[in-house]
Amino acid sequence: MAGERSLLVGVGISAIGIGMYIPFSLVFFHHVTGLSFALVGLVLTVTGLAGLAFMPLAGSAIDRFGARRINLVLYAVRALGFALYPFAHSLPAFAAVALFTALADRSFPVVQQSLIGEVARGAARDRLQASLRALQNAGMGAGALLVSGVLALWGTGGFQYTAWGNALAFALAGLLVSRVRPVRDAEADAAGAPSAKRAPAGYRMVLRDRPFLGLTAANFLTALGYAALSVLFPLYISTWLRGPDSLTGAAFTVNTVLCAGIGVLVAGRVRRSGARRTRSAALGSLLFAAAFIGQIVLGTLRPGQTVTLVALLAIVVVYTLGELIHSPSGGALSVSAAPEAVRGRYLATYQLSYSLATALAPSLFTALLSVDGRLPWAVLAVAALGAAYALLRLERRLPAEAVYAAPPLTAPAATPRPARPAAAPAA
Repeated sequence: MAGERSLLVGVGISAIGIGMYIPFSLVFFHHVTGLSFALVGLVLTVTGLAGLAFMPLAGSAIDRFGARRINLVLYAVRALGFALYPFAHSLPAFAAVALFTALADRSFPVVQQSLIGEVARGAARDRLQASLRALQNAGMGAGALLVSGVLALWGTGGFQYTAWGNALAFALAGLLVSRVRPVRDAEADAAGAPSAKRAPAGYRMVLRDRPFLGLTAANFLTALGYAALSVLFPLYISTWLRGPDSLTGAAFTVNTVLCAGIGVLVAGRVRRSGARRTRSAALGSLLFAAAFIGQIVLGTLRPGQTVTLVALLAIVVVYTLGELIHSPSGGALSVSAAPEAVRGRYLATYQLSYSLATALAPSLFTALLSVDGRLPWAVLAVAALGAAYALLRLERRLPAEAVYAAPPLTAPAATPRPARPAAAPAA
């Protein structure tokens, strides 16, 4: 596709910027602004929630102006925000810059998914999903290593240089992504005609689409499992398994290396097998469930430290394979199931399943863990199995072009999906 390499390089560069501050977010902003940890944490929580409320507006903007334009605007906002952080030493100034940046950060996944829908078709969407995920993992790992080197050379004062480095990374990423051309524009140029305007439609159309809402609900169940690695794993290892903190680091390292190293290969193997996206995503959820059941067994036996390490790393490998299989298929499925005229609104709704799961995970996991260390894993296993079942049930109700990465050799004997409701006025 036109500008594919620029898109991939741009995403990789922006991921380096993200990796330079995400692992140290509270410490990062504390040293950049000079404010206390309590104030920094409060501001980040409030502005993050405000960013969630902005996501529906971002979906409407995508449908009106196109994902590529909004993508470039958000890169510019993030670049400007990080350039201003070193000057935001007062609480009002930090809150204003944090809110400005949070609006872009929270909406960016919606815009990036919509951009994939604009620039790729068919199996290319699955391939692009896998490539972007691998680059994001590799870039974030590289960013974390880079900031570690900066801190080793300049101490905590290096956080200020890191903020400007983030701004530069987002600016460069925006320049590279500006070279990407949507597929419909290329087709229109070839035909010598301008692109067709999008038909106006509002969120009422999304809310009437029960199969897509079912897909979103199934993704919420799986998204709880995605949150487990960063929230539940460290708590479980330290409180229930009584293991050293190094086990957490080992688990994260294995996950990151596998995602960056074999993510594209695994997704390519799944794509070449001809599996339907619903079934591939369901397989990923089943692997999640297997990993969670493995944690229950490990937490019941609680063997010695060496056996625990080996078993935990094996579980992380199974978990990561589930992630590598589910993510490209699930992402491409959501993009392809969304009508082009309202793709932004559809994907903003879908992204809320991830955001809601991320917001609920800390309180849910800690509450369950306080009762029994195995209980949160049992809940996650049931949720993953429920997601797999829901995906298989939805297979006949979703559009064939969404379920199949490429047109099937023979038409599937599926119940025709009811026609979508008429487009409503723009929300």
